[in-house]
Amino acid sequence: MSGIARRAVLGAALVPVLARRAAAQGWPARPITWIVPFTPGGITDTSSRLVAQPLGAELGQQVVIDNRPGAGGAIGTEAAARAAADGYTILYGTQGTIATNPVLYRSVRYDALRDFIPVHGLTQTPLLLVCNPDRPFRTVQELVAHAKAHPGEVTYSSSGIGTGTHMAAELFQLEAGVQFTHVPYQGSAPALNDLVGGRTDIMFDYLVSTRAFLEARRLRPLATTAAARMPALPDVPSIGEAGLDGAVTTSWSAIMAPAATPAPIVARLAEGLTTALSEPRVAQTLSGTGSTPLMLSGEPLRSYVEREVNRWRGIVERSGARAG
Repeated sequence: MSGIARRAVLGAALVPVLARRAAAQGWPARPITWIVPFTPGGITDTSSRLVAQPLGAELGQQVVIDNRPGAGGAIGTEAAARAAADGYTILYGTQGTIATNPVLYRSVRYDALRDFIPVHGLTQTPLLLVCNPDRPFRTVQELVAHAKAHPGEVTYSSSGIGTGTHMAAELFQLEAGVQFTHVPYQGSAPALNDLVGGRTDIMFDYLVSTRAFLEARRLRPLATTAAARMPALPDVPSIGEAGLDGAVTTSWSAIMAPAATPAPIVARLAEGLTTALSEPRVAQTLSGTGSTPLMLSGEPLRSYVEREVNRWRGIVERSGARAG
């Protein structure tokens, strides 16, 4: 190949790289859409709106929350995977949508590790095991004994198949050697409403969603899935205190971007999120909901996500859980 031909080939190869860099220099020039693949009112919606305002202020453009619920978060996640990789669409990725949905749903049409770039961590959040106060169990041990005596009769609500609220229950059943019946909903709010109304028995959900019901004594807390008691609920034992160390789990979330998003935009987004999550008001509010910021980005975050994908694939396969 002649020198002129080689230069022409190299020049052609550089065109997309230079185009991406040029696009990144003027980014963001308009509002950014943040797809949250769950209904309004749950923990994902609450924490995204908390972070969106300071993130937008840091980037100089509004960050608009776009709730797209359905299929345990798979619908909104797929929409984000197919969005233009220009930095104007980002995703609220969760343990469920990134680590478990691709195993649970045969119809999922995205690959979390191939179709997304992990930009920056958002939160780590333990769940609460709560029950309708009319039920005959007041502790985890009593729940386990009741479930063993009545296999399949205890019903549990979840905010959707593949969500953290679903998978925490699957993990609990594996570790406790019990069998519940799953009743999935389209979001946390309707699931909790039916739990309070007595149509289901128990649920694993988050403090931010259950707090009002706990304060009104319309739900009874049995345990937290954290390794230790939560500072916000010092009287509620951890799942480990009930002898179920293997059921300890903490849901996580992270900002994801379509895979071809230019590296300078990803880096700028990560910087903005570091600043937003470091704001005292954000950290304090997250703490009040039982969450802590997940301050990971770049390769450490990608490694974390890969480990979680492998971990939850194993849990799903052991549990035999499947979705349509």
